[in-house]
Amino acid sequence: MSRKISKLCLMFFLIIFATQSFAEQVVKIGALYPMSGRGGLYGKDSEVAIKIALDEVHKKGLPKGIKLDVIITDDQSKPDYAVSVAKRYITEEKVKFLFGVVSSAVALAVTEVSKNNKIIFVGTDHAATDLTAQKFQPYYFRVSNNTFQSMMAGAMYLKEMGGWKKIAYIGPDYAYGRDQWMELKYALDKLGVKYEVVGEYWPKLYEPDYTSYITAIINAKPDILVSGFWGGDTVAFIKQAKAYGLFSKMKYFHPDAGGNYEVMSALGKEMPEGLIMSARHHVNWPDTPENRAFVEKFYKQAGRYPSYAAEGAYAGIHFIAEAIRKVGNADDTEALVKAMEGMKLKLPEDPDGFTSYIDPKTHQIVQVQAIGVTEKNNKFPPAEVMLGKFKVYDASKLWPDFDYIDYLKKTKK
Repeated sequence: MSRKISKLCLMFFLIIFATQSFAEQVVKIGALYPMSGRGGLYGKDSEVAIKIALDEVHKKGLPKGIKLDVIITDDQSKPDYAVSVAKRYITEEKVKFLFGVVSSAVALAVTEVSKNNKIIFVGTDHAATDLTAQKFQPYYFRVSNNTFQSMMAGAMYLKEMGGWKKIAYIGPDYAYGRDQWMELKYALDKLGVKYEVVGEYWPKLYEPDYTSYITAIINAKPDILVSGFWGGDTVAFIKQAKAYGLFSKMKYFHPDAGGNYEVMSALGKEMPEGLIMSARHHVNWPDTPENRAFVEKFYKQAGRYPSYAAEGAYAGIHFIAEAIRKVGNADDTEALVKAMEGMKLKLPEDPDGFTSYIDPKTHQIVQVQAIGVTEKNNKFPPAEVMLGKFKVYDASKLWPDFDYIDYLKKTKK
């Protein structure tokens, strides 16, 4: 009898030990975001969204009692510094995933660390197409749209709009800005749109004074000015361009990040009406339960409405969690890569009837794009102008139907 009791006790303690081991299994994710300066809001918003997503993931549960732990470091928007942080994450923190990044220049550096160490890097924000084209590597995945998708939708919008011929472009002088202009021209040519380029302008990132560029653009007299700015640079340019009357002289078209909520919030009453813009996430579109719930949860936690970066970070955490559920653990990197390829993930930015998915060939998320026009709307203060009159573009027509990868390889040799 005593032997039976001893065996039962031993089994009991083994079960308790195993349960505790599973409950204590922590998977570390090493995130890099700007936490100060013009890009600092994106890091702070991403941090809030990560907490929201972690709460949802842990409430639903992961295999073997796995818990996700996200470490966030200010990457200072500097590629060299970000590389050193990423390497430290891998060697000292033993992270299973690299995560985040706002700047495309930083992401292009970090993806090399990911490739060399065979650590999955989930990009949540940056948009340079290079990362899913000629710089593609099997351990990189992006859960927000890239510039090619924005520019393809933009070209469709411009074709439908008609009534213009002369076009000019202004954008930051690095991969993100350069890619947008090249891709828009490629898309316009692909759609058979005839146009004349009357100016290209390349200010540095975080340029404080756009006066000389604004003067040159006005003198060039384009029908359409396409902008490739993001964040604080968009706000600074619009403020300065408005003072010179630029928006009464031409159409302003900003198809990637111009319509982000943080731009509307920062400008308030100063945001002109009639500008054509889009964003990677809209707080007022689509009007679905998923988007409303995300926006409301964010507002409850942060006391403000989310920038587009927040939804990308939220998506990234759920993306990792879903891959772990499919594989059953977080230790088999190759199995996780396979699980992520082609994965479907319902996100706040998905309209009814559509679910975002990862293109298995490029590891780029495929999503619907919506382009709108600025108009008065005070439902999301401190913004007083929001996007409305949306035109929505089918994801399948934006990606991956076009042979852009071969085009980019030939163009950038």
